[in-house]
This record gives sequence, structure tokens and C-alpha cells, in this order.
Amino acid sequence: MAQPEIQILRFEDLDGWAEDDHETALEVFLNTCPDMADDEWLRLCAVAQQRPVARTFFELFFRPVLIGGDQPALFTGYFEPELQGSRVETERFRYPVYRMPPDVEEPWHTRREIEAEGRLAGRGLEIAWVDDAVELFFLQIQGSGRIRLPDGSVIRVGYAGRNGHRYRSIGQELIRRGIYERHQVSAQVIQAWVNRNPSEGRELLYHNPSYVFFREIRTRNPDDGPLGAMNRSITPMRSIAVDPAFTPLGAPVWIETEGEIPLRQLMIAQDTGSAIQGVQRADIFHGFGDIAGRAAGRIRDPGRMIVLLPIEHANQMGSDV
Repeated sequence: MAQPEIQILRFEDLDGWAEDDHETALEVFLNTCPDMADDEWLRLCAVAQQRPVARTFFELFFRPVLIGGDQPALFTGYFEPELQGSRVETERFRYPVYRMPPDVEEPWHTRREIEAEGRLAGRGLEIAWVDDAVELFFLQIQGSGRIRLPDGSVIRVGYAGRNGHRYRSIGQELIRRGIYERHQVSAQVIQAWVNRNPSEGRELLYHNPSYVFFREIRTRNPDDGPLGAMNRSITPMRSIAVDPAFTPLGAPVWIETEGEIPLRQLMIAQDTGSAIQGVQRADIFHGFGDIAGRAAGRIRDPGRMIVLLPIEHANQMGSDV
């Protein structure tokens, strides 16, 4: 595989950089930087913990690196949904939310084999059962969520792993079939179509063979965001999911999105997702609940993303190309 093009930029090249709230971005960076493994990142984290002037900190110790050259970015949005569920299977709650099986190998059973053929049934891997198969599908796309039980209590679940099959977009499949135009597709539109067409809808969900497993998670404050891939709560409109093959988890990332509501903002790469693959690819965390869900569902914007790397790392990447 060819290495992506690398360009080291200046902060003056970042559209809107001077106008951003760098202090907020620094606080989000501090939430996960102690968990980064690289010594250079840990040294910078120690500096950040002294609470320097945020903009000066980023400009002094980092270089903006554009990975992928002129390849256009794709930005989508995600949120934390809430499903209705039960700890036990009932006539209403009959769709299982599975833990990660210990024997998963890649590639493993497909979505169809797991759901239609019951390959995991009877193994005691169920965290809970929910009442809507389509909402469960989108819970897997989001990677985390809440399951509200009949007594009002809540289980929070987070991404634990997947079956190793490549993600295939069912939105793209609806476009390919001519059912919708590209600008019409959103999570809400897809969900409504599947509910109106239960038989065809079920087959549409099987078009995506990727299957996500969950873990039950606990946070000290129930109002905190869901745990991301770094096992820390993520922050609405400051945390993004990325492909860690190209963007280090914990790294600051400058994003410039085009579309209905352009966004110029410093984010922190604190999460991953089965659908987030590629150099210029990011998923923006919008928060919790239906309002956040509607906002996230409308996002499918081009633009560009620039990773802020420690100077030594940026120079090394530049010398390798």
C-alpha cells in the first residue's frame, strides 16, 4: 500500500485557527493525554498539566500535519443513543446486545450468521435485550449508548470489538438501488425506511456484514459522556473518532468542514469506530439524546483534517517522504 502524502503546514494555514477556543480544547486533551504511550506525547502532557496559555502551548510544541494531501475529508457525526431494554429476554425485549466472545478471530461470523442463524445464542454473552432491531443496528454504528431498563435504571455500553468484516454502508446501498439521492440519506431516513419495509429492511441490514460487540461501562458521573476508545469520557463537539492507523489516539486534530454549517475547530482524537476508516476520515461526537442524534444524522460533509503532532514526530514524518 502506498504511503499517504504528508504536508507540514503552518498554523497560519489553518482557516479560523486564531478564533477558536483553545482553552476548551486543551482541557479535553488533558482528559486523555496521560494515557498515551509515547514518551514525547507524555512529556507534552506534563507541560499541558501546568495549565499554560492554550494557544501558545499548541503553537510552541506542535506542527500541523496534513496526511493524505489533497484527498477530500469525509466528516460524519455520531451521538449517544438511548434504547429501551431488559436484563432478561421477554416477548418485547428479544434482540440481544452481545459481549465480545473470547474466541473471535478475524474474519469471524457475519452479521447474518450472528443474527439470523443464532451463532451466539445460549453462550451467556448477552448484556441485555432491546426491543428494536433497527435501533440496535444503529447502536452498533454509534459504538456506545444507554439502555434504559423497565425500572428506570440505565446500563451504559461501549465498544468492545468487532467481527473483523469490513463495514459496508447501508446508506450507500440505498443510493445505489436508486431509493434515495445522496443528499436525502440520514440515519433517521434509513431507520424509517427499514421500519416501513421490514422484510427488505432486514436484508438491507445484512448488507453490512460488520458486527460490533459491547462492554458494560461505568462512569463516576452519570452526566459524563460515553467512554471512547481511550477508556475516558468523550466531550460533545470536541471529541472525534478517527482511524488510528493514520491518526494517533489522543492527538489534537484541526478540522475544517464544509456543508450546511461549516466548522473550524480543534478536536481531540479520542475514539474509533468500525465505519471510520481512512486517512481523511473523522466522526464528530455531538452529544446525547434525540436532538444530538438529529444533528449528527445530518452531517456528511467534505473538508480537511490536520493532525497536530509533536515537532519531533512531524519532522520525522516529513523526512520519511
